Amino acid sequence: MVLPTLLARCPAKLNLMLRVLGCRDDGYHELDTIFQAIDLWDTIEARPAERLSLRCDEPGLPVDSSNLVLAAAELLLAESRHGRLGAELTLRKNIPSQAGLGGGSSDAAGALLLCSKLWGLELPLEQLAELGARLGSDVPFFLYGGRARGRGRGELIEPLRQSALMLFLIGIPPFGISTAELFAEVRARLTPPRNGVSVPLFSAHKWQEENDFHIAVNDLESIAFDSWPELELFRDALWRAGASSALLSGSGSAVYGIFSDAGRLHRAAEEMRAGFESWTLIRTRAVEGAAHVVAPASGGDEGD
Repeated sequence: MVLPTLLARCPAKLNLMLRVLGCRDDGYHELDTIFQAIDLWDTIEARPAERLSLRCDEPGLPVDSSNLVLAAAELLLAESRHGRLGAELTLRKNIPSQAGLGGGSSDAAGALLLCSKLWGLELPLEQLAELGARLGSDVPFFLYGGRARGRGRGELIEPLRQSALMLFLIGIPPFGISTAELFAEVRARLTPPRNGVSVPLFSAHKWQEENDFHIAVNDLESIAFDSWPELELFRDALWRAGASSALLSGSGSAVYGIFSDAGRLHRAAEEMRAGFESWTLIRTRAVEGAAHVVAPASGGDEGD
């Protein structure tokens, strides 16, 4: 039987909070963070083939094993012990790279789901999450989606209740930030917080109002802002434009603001566009979805 072409939709994420608690013996950093999936999607198409291959519509992105899509497929193939399985994978990018939005990790999660289904493996979510953690610390989150607390390297996922509608205005500067390079500065420069009290408060909804996010913090901001002061300028401008919270996402370079209604977000976008002409602005919202497979491919419904 000829299997149909399959399509995976892979969401971006924001870090609503990020604490760096210290360095680990394995060279990574101990994190405590709140992930939130958002309505911004990459797509991956998978066709049956005799061998593994990858194409991408974004020039400059690698299509070898250094791309997490192909790395995920190769890892799954090795674990399945079926050496003759293959797939022709096509990645269509909509999530900016090196922005702290998790596009590569989300794509890896989508590739694991796609190939598991295409090859008839149908592995349970827990097993896919374990494989995903080998590829990247954020990958397991994208298999669960919605809102979740991430601990350890970020790979230990605790799903959280989603709150009321959250609207975001994201700013992408005309440069990216390497996560590895930024974290290389952490070991020497960042003083770990005395406690992570704000994270459990946030995840347990122990704030005064449903949309009160003033306790949100990202411990990587001080390092990123020292090297790229325009990020701090954009964040502060979001505050002045009426955001209830404004924060660097992950290691950046994306900076986002949370808004209570669409009208206020629209007015803020007009203000930010006038002041930051070289930046890309993205309006989006929180979603409960995770990376998921659409079968068969329906022509690329990629969301807003």
